[in-house]
Amino acid sequence: MPRHARVVLPQMPHHIIQRGHNRQVVFAHDDDYAYYLETLQTWKAHYGVKVYAFCLMTNHLHLLLEPGPEVGALAQLMKRVAARQTRYVNRLEGRTGTLWESRYKSSPVETETYLLACARYIELNPVRARLVAHPADYPWSSVRDKLGMCETSWLDSDPCYQALGASVLQRAQRYEAFVMAAIPEDEWCLIRQAIQRGQLTGTARFVEEVAAKIGKRLVLRGQGRPRKRLEK
Repeated sequence: MPRHARVVLPQMPHHIIQRGHNRQVVFAHDDDYAYYLETLQTWKAHYGVKVYAFCLMTNHLHLLLEPGPEVGALAQLMKRVAARQTRYVNRLEGRTGTLWESRYKSSPVETETYLLACARYIELNPVRARLVAHPADYPWSSVRDKLGMCETSWLDSDPCYQALGASVLQRAQRYEAFVMAAIPEDEWCLIRQAIQRGQLTGTARFVEEVAAKIGKRLVLRGQGRPRKRLEK
């Protein structure tokens, strides 16, 4: 799919990556992370966009967002948050110019099959980068909330996470087991390739259904399917 042909779907989760310009540091201090999340909280409410997962790394970030009926809200949210962070950093550092790559990457995510898997992929970023041994040791992601270790009032609970159990404790325990379980290589590759190429994160059937809906041919490479969701 060409780079300009970004697919954004209403009321469907999207995996988003945004990197610093030339992979420069975006978050240098705790206040930088906190400021970004404060801005995200404000504008997600304004635009009616749900936030299911996040992970802020030193020079990039991952988000799992779901727009409402107006798909343009996703781009508007990203524009507002990125611009405010740029002004904040430029003011602190006495500089001008861009903070981010010109274009964030996004991938619509098949809810039933890949939503939990994508959240896990996002929240394991600090472990993959060898910053921490356990994802909960990293303070700038959504995993602590899902493990019942804190409460982020503005974070939305996705339907697949809710389906893990009838209580907060049960959902937290089952999600931790899911996050810490061995991850199938094909699942990992599909999520990574989908976001890097701007393709859909899902099964071949999902891609066909979306293509039929929008009247455009879409490509899915490196097909795979994650293991079934945890039993209730």
